Amino acid sequence: MSKFRKLAAVGLATTLLAACGSGGGGDADAGSKVSEDGVTTLEVWVFQELHGKVYETMAGKWNDENPDKQVDLNIITYPYEDMHSKLQLAANSGKGMPDAVDIEVGKFAAFVRGENPPLMNLNDYVDPYRDDVVEARLDLYSRDGVNYGFPTHVGTVVAFYNEEAMEEAGVDYTDIVTWDDYKEAGVKYHEATGKQFGVANTIAAFLEQAVTAQLGGQFFTDDGLGEVDLDNPIVTQMFEDRVDMLDAGAIGIVPGGEPDAEEAFGSINDGDFAAVVYPQWYASRYVDYMPDLKGKIAIAPAPVYEDAVVDTIGGGGTGLAIAATSPVKDLAAEFFAYAKLSMDGNIAVWEDLGFDPVNMSVWENEEITHNPDNQFNEYFTTNMFDVLNSIETIGHFESLSNPNYPTMDAAFRTTILNDIYDARVPVEEALKNATDQLKNELGE
Repeated sequence: MSKFRKLAAVGLATTLLAACGSGGGGDADAGSKVSEDGVTTLEVWVFQELHGKVYETMAGKWNDENPDKQVDLNIITYPYEDMHSKLQLAANSGKGMPDAVDIEVGKFAAFVRGENPPLMNLNDYVDPYRDDVVEARLDLYSRDGVNYGFPTHVGTVVAFYNEEAMEEAGVDYTDIVTWDDYKEAGVKYHEATGKQFGVANTIAAFLEQAVTAQLGGQFFTDDGLGEVDLDNPIVTQMFEDRVDMLDAGAIGIVPGGEPDAEEAFGSINDGDFAAVVYPQWYASRYVDYMPDLKGKIAIAPAPVYEDAVVDTIGGGGTGLAIAATSPVKDLAAEFFAYAKLSMDGNIAVWEDLGFDPVNMSVWENEEITHNPDNQFNEYFTTNMFDVLNSIETIGHFESLSNPNYPTMDAAFRTTILNDIYDARVPVEEALKNATDQLKNELGE
């Protein structure tokens, strides 16, 4: 049994392109969306332009294979917050919904509340691929046994190390197994170079989710599905350990507040930071935005605690959803199931985006994963899939499925991380304040 077939059991118990028009895929009738030559136009909203390019690639393949079900994608790229806010307004009003939309995992729960979510039940379209797809990633975009979104990637949290810079400082990344090893390496690197080793994020909590999961914790009670529970002992320990690293010089606040920011790309590319522990999809940022580090970055498993419940988790994610009101929802669902879950679609996710695919058939195909001409294999000094396959357990952070997680995510992005890492509010105080404020906001 592979690590991903075990995933559900392991799952912790414990660019901007200016868009024209106002959208409205769900407002039109089916006839208005089908041209005289039988091509169906699908309006698709995304917040990451690269996703749209993959969808275009898959539309070309789909049209070649399905001459009687041709699609033409009208892809509109919005900024992250703008798109989700616009989508929420459309969902609330029942007007202006696109036919299909990318929804980030931290926002997804807000769109599957209540008895009649504005998103289509996708179970029948997932079923043909279900045996090959990582169940826990489907679960992220599901509620009460209904799949409402097609996942994009696993997003395994791994470590990216500037191997060249570390060697010059006398630090060997292969010696880093535990978080104690990571701290020791960070202090040694900082003392030798005067530069930062690892990154602390003030607007993104991917690392904090992973470390909490390693310790067997959640951000909510009842295995992550209950009430706000940020000031519990496990989350407190997780943050205190990060602050201890910050005090020791093993990590520093990254420009832009997170590695996935323009300011951070330049700083990391210039060698100001040597280690980034982040979801695997960050590999694409190195290739696209940090050309000077080609041939210098090694990928390795994320550091762990000696008694870790899981080695790592899938971090971040985007679920492609179909509007329940779309007059062409059946064709949209059939096409995007192919684009997101099929072998062909997942090969494109790896080759075009550099993401770890949710269809495990790709992981087992060395012709694909070890292709020496692949741009990601050329860039990194270690093979991504060798690293991923070496990890024993990749868990699921259940708190992400809590319907109140979008509200908590906003608090992490705007207050909690900044208070603890930058303003240096004592951890217990910051978590108590955040817990009280969130409970009040959510009416708990």
